[in-house]
Amino acid sequence: MSPKSGTPKKNLMLFSGRAHPELADEVAKHLDVTVTPQTAHNFANGEVFVRYQESVRGSDAFVIQSHCTPINEWVMEQLIMVDALKRGSAKRITVIMPFYPYARQDKKHKGREPISARLVADLFKTAGADRILTVDLHTAQIQGFFDGPVDHLLAQTVLADHITETYGNADVTVVSPDSGRVRLAEKWAQQLGDRPIAFIHKTRDPEQPNQAVANRVVGQVRGRLCVLIDDMIDTGGTIVKATEALLEAGASDVVIASTHGILSDPATERLAKCEAREVIVTNTLPIPEEKRFPKMTVLSIAPLLARAIQEVFEDGSVTSLFDGSA
Repeated sequence: MSPKSGTPKKNLMLFSGRAHPELADEVAKHLDVTVTPQTAHNFANGEVFVRYQESVRGSDAFVIQSHCTPINEWVMEQLIMVDALKRGSAKRITVIMPFYPYARQDKKHKGREPISARLVADLFKTAGADRILTVDLHTAQIQGFFDGPVDHLLAQTVLADHITETYGNADVTVVSPDSGRVRLAEKWAQQLGDRPIAFIHKTRDPEQPNQAVANRVVGQVRGRLCVLIDDMIDTGGTIVKATEALLEAGASDVVIASTHGILSDPATERLAKCEAREVIVTNTLPIPEEKRFPKMTVLSIAPLLARAIQEVFEDGSVTSLFDGSA
Protein backbone atom coordinates (compact mmCIF):
# COMPACT_ATOMS: atom_id res chain seq x y z
CA MET A 1 0.00 0.00 0.00
CA SER A 2 1.12 3.57 -0.58
CA PRO A 3 1.90 5.86 2.40
CA LYS A 4 -1.17 7.95 1.56
CA SER A 5 -3.64 5.09 1.45
CA GLY A 6 -4.22 5.08 5.22
CA THR A 7 -4.60 2.08 7.52
CA PRO A 8 -4.28 -1.34 5.86
CA LYS A 9 -7.56 -3.18 5.45
CA LYS A 10 -7.97 -6.00 7.96
CA ASN A 11 -8.31 -9.44 6.45
CA LEU A 12 -10.22 -12.21 8.28
CA MET A 13 -9.21 -15.69 7.16
CA LEU A 14 -10.78 -18.90 8.49
CA PHE A 15 -8.87 -22.19 8.48
CA SER A 16 -10.20 -25.64 9.32
CA GLY A 17 -8.56 -28.84 10.41
CA ARG A 18 -9.86 -32.16 9.12
CA ALA A 19 -11.55 -33.31 12.34
CA HIS A 20 -14.90 -31.51 11.89
CA PRO A 21 -15.01 -29.54 8.61
CA GLU A 22 -18.82 -29.32 8.74
CA LEU A 23 -18.66 -27.05 11.78
CA ALA A 24 -16.08 -24.79 10.11
CA ASP A 25 -18.26 -24.56 6.98
CA GLU A 26 -21.25 -23.54 9.10
CA VAL A 27 -19.21 -20.90 10.95
CA ALA A 28 -17.97 -19.59 7.59
CA LYS A 29 -21.54 -19.16 6.34
CA HIS A 30 -22.45 -17.09 9.41
CA LEU A 31 -19.38 -14.92 8.84
CA ASP A 32 -19.99 -14.70 5.07
CA VAL A 33 -16.46 -15.93 4.32
CA THR A 34 -15.06 -19.13 2.85
CA VAL A 35 -12.75 -21.60 4.57
CA THR A 36 -9.26 -21.02 3.15
CA PRO A 37 -8.28 -23.93 0.87
CA GLN A 38 -5.33 -26.03 1.97
CA THR A 39 -3.50 -29.24 1.23
CA ALA A 40 -3.42 -31.62 4.19
CA HIS A 41 -2.41 -35.25 4.31
CA ASN A 42 -0.62 -37.86 6.38
CA PHE A 43 2.61 -39.52 5.35
CA ALA A 44 2.87 -43.31 5.56
CA ASN A 45 4.35 -43.11 9.05
CA GLY A 46 1.52 -40.88 10.31
CA GLU A 47 3.28 -37.50 10.09
CA VAL A 48 0.91 -34.63 9.23
CA PHE A 49 1.58 -32.17 6.40
CA VAL A 50 -0.30 -28.89 5.84
CA ARG A 51 0.15 -26.19 3.20
CA TYR A 52 -2.19 -23.26 2.53
CA GLN A 53 -3.09 -22.56 -1.08
CA GLU A 54 -3.42 -18.80 -0.59
CA SER A 55 -1.20 -16.12 0.92
CA VAL A 56 -1.83 -15.59 4.64
CA ARG A 57 0.53 -12.62 5.02
CA GLY A 58 -0.91 -9.92 7.29
CA SER A 59 -4.14 -11.83 7.91
CA ASP A 60 -6.19 -12.12 11.08
CA ALA A 61 -6.20 -15.93 11.10
CA PHE A 62 -8.75 -18.11 12.91
CA VAL A 63 -7.89 -21.81 13.05
CA ILE A 64 -10.72 -24.13 14.07
CA GLN A 65 -10.28 -27.77 15.05
CA SER A 66 -12.50 -30.12 17.06
CA HIS A 67 -10.43 -32.43 19.21
CA CYS A 68 -12.22 -35.74 18.89
CA THR A 69 -10.84 -39.25 18.43
CA PRO A 70 -7.98 -39.66 17.45
CA ILE A 71 -7.36 -36.64 19.66
CA ASN A 72 -3.55 -36.63 19.49
CA GLU A 73 -3.58 -36.52 15.68
CA TRP A 74 -5.96 -33.56 15.60
CA VAL A 75 -4.02 -31.65 18.26
CA MET A 76 -0.84 -32.15 16.25
CA GLU A 77 -2.54 -31.08 13.03
CA GLN A 78 -3.77 -27.83 14.60
CA LEU A 79 -0.30 -27.13 16.00
CA ILE A 80 1.19 -27.60 12.54
CA MET A 81 -1.49 -25.34 11.04
CA VAL A 82 -0.57 -22.60 13.52
CA ASP A 83 3.13 -23.05 12.77
CA ALA A 84 2.45 -22.74 9.02
CA LEU A 85 0.50 -19.52 9.62
CA LYS A 86 3.26 -18.07 11.78
CA ARG A 87 5.88 -18.86 9.16
CA GLY A 88 3.56 -17.46 6.49
CA SER A 89 3.53 -14.08 8.30
CA ALA A 90 -0.07 -14.08 9.54
CA LYS A 91 -0.55 -10.95 11.65
CA ARG A 92 -2.60 -12.54 14.47
CA ILE A 93 -3.50 -16.18 15.06
CA THR A 94 -6.54 -17.21 17.08
CA VAL A 95 -6.86 -20.90 17.89
CA ILE A 96 -10.47 -22.07 18.09
CA MET A 97 -10.88 -25.30 20.01
CA PRO A 98 -14.60 -25.82 20.74
CA PHE A 99 -13.56 -28.73 22.98
CA TYR A 100 -10.30 -28.11 24.85
CA PRO A 101 -8.13 -31.26 24.69
CA TYR A 102 -6.84 -32.85 27.90
CA ALA A 103 -9.06 -30.54 29.96
CA ARG A 104 -9.66 -33.23 32.60
CA GLN A 105 -5.93 -33.28 33.36
CA ASP A 106 -5.92 -29.79 34.86
CA LYS A 107 -4.26 -30.59 38.19
CA LYS A 108 -2.24 -33.24 39.99
CA HIS A 109 -4.24 -35.72 42.04
CA LYS A 110 -1.11 -37.59 43.16
CA GLY A 111 2.65 -37.21 42.83
CA ARG A 112 4.42 -37.78 39.51
CA GLU A 113 1.34 -36.90 37.45
CA PRO A 114 1.29 -34.43 34.53
CA ILE A 115 -0.82 -31.31 34.16
CA SER A 116 -1.54 -32.01 30.52
CA ALA A 117 -4.01 -29.15 30.03
CA ARG A 118 -1.18 -26.72 30.80
CA LEU A 119 1.12 -28.55 28.40
CA VAL A 120 -1.44 -28.13 25.61
CA ALA A 121 -1.57 -24.37 26.25
CA ASP A 122 2.24 -24.17 26.21
CA LEU A 123 2.42 -26.09 22.93
CA PHE A 124 0.03 -23.72 21.18
CA LYS A 125 1.87 -20.68 22.51
CA THR A 126 5.17 -22.09 21.25
CA ALA A 127 3.61 -22.85 17.85
CA GLY A 128 2.62 -19.19 17.50
CA ALA A 129 -0.93 -18.80 18.79
CA ASP A 130 -1.82 -15.31 20.03
CA ARG A 131 -5.26 -16.14 21.42
CA ILE A 132 -7.44 -19.13 22.29
CA LEU A 133 -11.20 -19.30 21.89
CA THR A 134 -12.93 -22.27 23.48
CA VAL A 135 -16.33 -23.45 24.77
CA ASP A 136 -17.29 -24.71 28.24
CA LEU A 137 -13.96 -25.59 29.78
CA HIS A 138 -14.02 -28.51 32.20
CA THR A 139 -12.59 -26.15 34.82
CA ALA A 140 -12.31 -22.38 34.51
CA GLN A 141 -8.73 -22.34 35.84
CA ILE A 142 -7.50 -23.60 32.44
CA GLN A 143 -7.97 -20.03 31.17
CA GLY A 144 -4.87 -19.12 33.18
CA PHE A 145 -2.68 -21.77 31.57
CA PHE A 146 -2.27 -19.87 28.30
CA ASP A 147 0.01 -16.84 28.21
CA GLY A 148 -2.41 -14.64 26.28
CA PRO A 149 -6.12 -13.89 25.94
CA VAL A 150 -8.54 -16.82 26.35
CA ASP A 151 -12.17 -16.34 25.36
CA HIS A 152 -14.21 -18.85 27.34
CA LEU A 153 -17.62 -19.08 25.67
CA LEU A 154 -20.57 -20.75 27.34
CA ALA A 155 -23.06 -22.96 25.50
CA GLN A 156 -25.56 -22.59 28.35
CA THR A 157 -27.74 -20.13 26.45
CA VAL A 158 -27.91 -22.40 23.38
CA LEU A 159 -28.98 -25.38 25.50
CA ALA A 160 -31.25 -23.44 27.87
CA ASP A 161 -33.15 -21.75 25.04
CA HIS A 162 -34.00 -25.17 23.60
CA ILE A 163 -35.20 -26.39 26.99
CA THR A 164 -37.33 -23.29 27.52
CA GLU A 165 -38.92 -23.64 24.08
CA THR A 166 -39.59 -27.36 24.55
CA TYR A 167 -40.50 -27.61 28.25
CA GLY A 168 -41.44 -24.04 29.14
CA ASN A 169 -44.49 -24.87 31.29
CA ALA A 170 -42.98 -27.79 33.19
CA ASP A 171 -41.98 -27.75 36.87
CA VAL A 172 -38.23 -27.88 36.31
CA THR A 173 -35.45 -28.69 38.74
CA VAL A 174 -31.87 -28.18 37.51
CA VAL A 175 -29.64 -31.04 38.62
CA SER A 176 -25.86 -31.17 38.84
CA PRO A 177 -24.38 -34.68 38.47
CA ASP A 178 -22.05 -33.96 41.41
CA SER A 179 -21.48 -31.38 44.12
CA GLY A 180 -18.65 -29.75 42.18
CA ARG A 181 -20.98 -28.28 39.56
CA VAL A 182 -23.60 -26.78 41.87
CA ARG A 183 -22.54 -23.24 40.93
CA LEU A 184 -23.13 -24.03 37.28
CA ALA A 185 -26.54 -25.45 38.21
CA GLU A 186 -27.34 -22.17 39.97
CA LYS A 187 -26.57 -20.23 36.78
CA TRP A 188 -28.76 -22.59 34.80
CA ALA A 189 -31.57 -22.26 37.34
CA GLN A 190 -31.44 -18.48 37.05
CA GLN A 191 -31.49 -18.57 33.27
CA LEU A 192 -34.46 -20.96 33.23
CA GLY A 193 -36.47 -18.65 35.50
CA ASP A 194 -35.24 -19.09 39.10
CA ARG A 195 -35.80 -22.82 39.23
CA PRO A 196 -34.81 -24.99 42.21
CA ILE A 197 -31.59 -27.01 42.05
CA ALA A 198 -30.47 -30.44 43.21
CA PHE A 199 -27.32 -32.52 42.91
CA ILE A 200 -26.22 -36.13 42.98
CA HIS A 201 -23.89 -37.09 45.79
CA LYS A 202 -21.44 -39.53 44.22
CA THR A 203 -18.08 -41.12 44.79
CA ARG A 204 -15.32 -41.60 42.22
CA ASP A 205 -12.19 -43.75 42.39
CA PRO A 206 -9.23 -41.74 41.00
CA GLU A 207 -7.62 -45.06 40.00
CA GLN A 208 -10.59 -45.95 37.76
CA PRO A 209 -11.26 -43.39 34.97
CA ASN A 210 -14.80 -43.01 33.58
CA GLN A 211 -16.33 -44.77 36.58
CA ALA A 212 -18.51 -43.21 39.27
CA VAL A 213 -21.07 -44.40 41.76
CA ALA A 214 -24.26 -42.35 42.14
CA ASN A 215 -25.22 -42.42 45.80
CA ARG A 216 -28.18 -40.22 46.63
CA VAL A 217 -30.12 -37.21 45.40
CA VAL A 218 -29.84 -34.00 47.43
CA GLY A 219 -32.73 -31.62 46.69
CA GLN A 220 -36.41 -31.68 45.75
CA VAL A 221 -37.01 -33.64 42.55
CA ARG A 222 -40.20 -35.62 43.23
CA GLY A 223 -42.83 -34.99 40.57
CA ARG A 224 -40.58 -32.56 38.69
CA LEU A 225 -38.88 -32.50 35.29
CA CYS A 226 -35.17 -32.75 36.08
CA VAL A 227 -32.73 -31.06 33.71
CA LEU A 228 -29.49 -32.94 34.30
CA ILE A 229 -26.54 -30.82 33.18
CA ASP A 230 -22.86 -31.55 32.57
CA ASP A 231 -20.08 -30.15 30.41
CA MET A 232 -19.34 -33.44 28.65
CA ILE A 233 -20.59 -36.97 28.12
CA ASP A 234 -17.77 -39.43 27.55
CA THR A 235 -18.74 -43.06 28.15
CA GLY A 236 -22.12 -42.03 29.58
CA GLY A 237 -21.78 -44.00 32.81
CA THR A 238 -22.03 -41.04 35.20
CA ILE A 239 -24.97 -39.36 33.51
CA VAL A 240 -26.97 -42.59 33.09
CA LYS A 241 -26.50 -43.54 36.76
CA ALA A 242 -27.56 -40.03 37.75
CA THR A 243 -30.68 -40.40 35.58
CA GLU A 244 -31.54 -43.66 37.31
CA ALA A 245 -31.04 -42.07 40.74
CA LEU A 246 -33.36 -39.16 39.86
CA LEU A 247 -36.13 -41.42 38.59
CA GLU A 248 -35.81 -43.62 41.68
CA ALA A 249 -36.15 -40.44 43.78
CA GLY A 250 -39.49 -39.68 42.12
CA ALA A 251 -38.61 -37.35 39.25
CA SER A 252 -41.40 -37.26 36.67
CA ASP A 253 -38.91 -37.09 33.80
CA VAL A 254 -35.24 -36.41 33.07
CA VAL A 255 -33.72 -34.33 30.29
CA ILE A 256 -29.95 -34.55 29.85
CA ALA A 257 -28.15 -31.42 28.58
CA SER A 258 -24.42 -31.43 27.86
CA THR A 259 -22.15 -29.28 25.70
CA HIS A 260 -19.59 -31.82 24.51
CA GLY A 261 -20.77 -35.17 23.16
CA ILE A 262 -17.54 -37.18 23.27
CA LEU A 263 -19.61 -40.38 23.23
CA SER A 264 -16.87 -42.96 23.62
CA ASP A 265 -18.20 -46.52 23.48
CA PRO A 266 -20.53 -47.64 24.98
CA ALA A 267 -22.08 -44.17 25.50
CA THR A 268 -24.57 -44.33 22.61
CA GLU A 269 -25.90 -47.69 23.70
CA ARG A 270 -26.20 -46.56 27.32
CA LEU A 271 -27.94 -43.29 26.49
CA ALA A 272 -30.31 -44.83 23.96
CA LYS A 273 -31.42 -47.42 26.53
CA CYS A 274 -31.67 -45.10 29.55
CA GLU A 275 -35.02 -43.64 30.57
CA ALA A 276 -34.15 -40.00 29.95
CA ARG A 277 -36.75 -38.25 27.84
CA GLU A 278 -34.21 -36.34 25.72
CA VAL A 279 -30.44 -36.09 25.43
CA ILE A 280 -29.30 -32.66 24.21
CA VAL A 281 -25.72 -31.96 23.08
CA THR A 282 -24.03 -29.43 20.79
CA ASN A 283 -21.82 -30.00 17.77
CA THR A 284 -18.56 -28.84 19.37
CA LEU A 285 -17.47 -32.36 18.45
CA PRO A 286 -18.62 -34.28 15.36
CA ILE A 287 -21.42 -36.74 16.09
CA PRO A 288 -21.65 -39.24 13.23
CA GLU A 289 -24.94 -40.86 12.29
CA GLU A 290 -23.99 -44.17 13.90
CA LYS A 291 -23.71 -42.43 17.29
CA ARG A 292 -27.13 -40.77 17.06
CA PHE A 293 -30.44 -42.14 18.30
CA PRO A 294 -34.08 -40.98 18.20
CA LYS A 295 -34.15 -39.05 21.49
CA MET A 296 -30.86 -37.24 20.84
CA THR A 297 -30.97 -33.54 19.85
CA VAL A 298 -27.82 -31.91 18.44
CA LEU A 299 -27.76 -28.09 18.61
CA SER A 300 -25.35 -25.98 16.59
CA ILE A 301 -22.63 -23.97 18.29
CA ALA A 302 -21.68 -22.29 15.00
CA PRO A 303 -23.63 -19.02 15.55
CA LEU A 304 -21.95 -18.58 18.95
CA LEU A 305 -18.48 -19.15 17.50
CA ALA A 306 -19.14 -16.86 14.55
CA ARG A 307 -20.28 -14.00 16.77
CA ALA A 308 -17.19 -14.39 18.96
CA ILE A 309 -14.88 -14.48 15.93
CA GLN A 310 -16.49 -11.30 14.60
CA GLU A 311 -15.98 -9.53 17.93
CA VAL A 312 -12.34 -10.62 18.15
CA PHE A 313 -11.71 -9.56 14.54
CA GLU A 314 -13.25 -6.14 15.14
CA ASP A 315 -11.42 -5.77 18.50
CA GLY A 316 -14.78 -5.70 20.27
CA SER A 317 -15.77 -7.12 23.63
CA VAL A 318 -16.47 -10.82 23.74
CA THR A 319 -17.35 -10.47 27.43
CA SER A 320 -20.08 -7.92 26.80
CA LEU A 321 -21.37 -9.91 23.85
CA PHE A 322 -22.06 -12.88 26.10
CA ASP A 323 -23.54 -10.82 28.90
CA GLY A 324 -20.53 -11.03 31.15
CA SER A 325 -20.37 -14.82 31.07
CA ALA A 326 -17.65 -15.32 28.48
